[in-house]
Amino acid sequence: MCRNIRPLNNFEPPASNDEVHAAALQYVRKVAGTTRPSAANEAVFDQAVREIAHLTRHLVDDLVTTAPPKDRACEAQKARARAELRYAR
Repeated sequence: MCRNIRPLNNFEPPASNDEVHAAALQYVRKVAGTTRPSAANEAVFDQAVREIAHLTRHLVDDLVTTAPPKDRACEAQKARARAELRYAR
């Protein structure tokens, strides 16, 4: 998975539409191989982001789990700790 795409399932509060859109945008950028489409491809690029965001929202909303919801602050702290270890000199 692309490092910039964050897991969105099983958080309290649930993933926002902005988070879903950001994940869809990162996915489309990765697949398209560009961060910014040409003028000729802008419409299809934007359409792909909208469609993937829509499907992602449905997926996240419909997934079922018995695990307790994750806390965003706790997960962010864990990510910072992993980054410190990864980039420590």
